[in-house]
Amino acid sequence: MKPHFHKVPIASRTSFSIRHDKDSGFGTVWHYHPELELHYLIKGTGVRFIGDNISNFSDGELILLGENLPHTWRVEEGASNTAVEVIIVHFLPNCLGSELLQLPEAYQIPKLYEKARRGLLINGKAKEGIIPLMKAAVNAQNLDRLIALLSILKILAEASDLETIASAHAFYKSNDSETLRLNKIYAYTLSNYRNDISLQDVASIANLGITSFCRYFKLMTKKTYNDFLVEIRISQACRFLIEDKLATEVICFECGFNNVSNFYRHFKKVTDMTPLEYKRKYLYKTAPELI
Repeated sequence: MKPHFHKVPIASRTSFSIRHDKDSGFGTVWHYHPELELHYLIKGTGVRFIGDNISNFSDGELILLGENLPHTWRVEEGASNTAVEVIIVHFLPNCLGSELLQLPEAYQIPKLYEKARRGLLINGKAKEGIIPLMKAAVNAQNLDRLIALLSILKILAEASDLETIASAHAFYKSNDSETLRLNKIYAYTLSNYRNDISLQDVASIANLGITSFCRYFKLMTKKTYNDFLVEIRISQACRFLIEDKLATEVICFECGFNNVSNFYRHFKKVTDMTPLEYKRKYLYKTAPELI
C-alpha cells in the first residue's frame, strides 16, 4: 500500500512532539513519517493498519512505530472520534543528539530503533512503566521533557515484553490522488465488509475496470483484494469473539462469511488458531482464573 507522507508538526524550541488528543483528528489517512511514534491509546476501538498487518485496537494499547512505517487507525463503525483518546509521542532517531547513539552505554537504543521498523506492541512491565512517563511528559518542560523521553527509551531498550506487529518493513512514496483512491477503498471495505462485495463494486469505487483494479491492488498491497477483505472480516470476528456476546456461528454471518466451514477455514489460515482457541487465549490473558 503506498501511503501519504505526513509532516509531523514539532513546535519551535522543542526537540520532539508529544500531544494528548481527544478530537476528530484521529485515524485519517494511511501515512508515514521519518519520526518514530509512541502511541498510547487511552480509550477507543476499531481496526489498525500497520505495515502489512491488519488488527483490532482497543483501550490501553501501547505501540512503538519505527521510521517511515506506514500506518493508520480507523475507529469502530458508528463511533464518533470523540470516543477516542490518545497520547502520541513523535521523535526523530537523533532528536537527543547523534552523539548519544554512538555512545557505548547507549548501544541498545539503535537496536531498539531497528526492531521498531516492523512496529512493536508493548506489554507487561514495560507498558506499566512507560504509561506514567508519557502522562507526565505531556506537561513537562525543559530538561524534564528530555529526561522523560530518555527514561522511556531506557525501558523500551531493555524490555522483553515486545511483540513484533508487521512481517516486513516497507517504504513507499505516493501522490495525493493515489492516497485518496486507496483510502476510498479502505473506507468502502470497512463500511461494507458484512455484505457481499463484488470486484465490480470496489473497482467502481476506485474508478478502474476489474482487471486494472486487480492488478493495481496487488501491486500496491502485495495481496489480492479478496485476501484483504478476508483479513478485515477476520479482524472483526476477533473483536466479537473477545466480547464473548455472540455464538461463533452468529459471528460468522455478522462478519460477511456465507457459511460456517468457510469461516473456520479462513480464521485458521489468518490467525493460525480456531475461533475457540483464539477466545481461550484471550480469556486466559485477561482472566486466567476463569479458565
